Amino acid sequence: MAAPKSGKAASAAKEQSGAVKGYLFIYNAAQVVGWSYILYQLVNYYLLQGPEFRNSITLWDYTRVSVIIFQNAAFVEILNAAFGLVKSNPVLTLFQVFSRMMVVVGVVMATPTAKVSPGLPIALFAWSVTEIIRYGYYALNIVKFVPHILVFLRYTTFIALYPIGVTGELLCFWWAQSYAKSNTVWSIEMPNIYNMTFSYFALLWIVMLGYIPLFPQLYLHMFAQRRKMLGGGDSKKAAAKKTH
Repeated sequence: MAAPKSGKAASAAKEQSGAVKGYLFIYNAAQVVGWSYILYQLVNYYLLQGPEFRNSITLWDYTRVSVIIFQNAAFVEILNAAFGLVKSNPVLTLFQVFSRMMVVVGVVMATPTAKVSPGLPIALFAWSVTEIIRYGYYALNIVKFVPHILVFLRYTTFIALYPIGVTGELLCFWWAQSYAKSNTVWSIEMPNIYNMTFSYFALLWIVMLGYIPLFPQLYLHMFAQRRKMLGGGDSKKAAAKKTH
């Protein structure tokens, strides 16, 4: 056992712990508010407004600012995991955050076709519902007050929302690659002063194909987390054996 801290050292540790908790709570609460607003924008755009409104502005133009701010703010999660402020796996966090940021920055913002892809509203819907639940869970977990219904939603809704979100993301990639195929946007061709080539079209396909090995791993990881938090499957069998 480690020796207990005393005097100023103990109070400094408590103060730092409180500061970290306060920072994490504010970050997660802000993300709940941000993604709630994005979900409202999505509902407002398709259900509350008429066709005249949708003809006057695209979904991306309507949601652009809030999506860029709150999705790219997820980069902070990589740092939180890397510095040990949260227990998340830094590598898994990197893949999850990178895929979303690639969709927003490297696909939708980069091509005109992805901005009007049918995958955009699908992805935004799955992202917003998922993030409201996820960040809400994280924020309340910091203050040690997490309703069971929120735990259930956190480790259950992903079963449908994760594949829906990935479908939306891949549709955005598909619309972007169709544009990149016939345009040299964001590509570097020889000859140039850097003596190198870069194909944006090839990058899009590399990332798209990367979903094939990565999605099952992340999806199964969430199922493992679900069994750990909610029980079921092997956990129930183990419990049954103990009773005999």
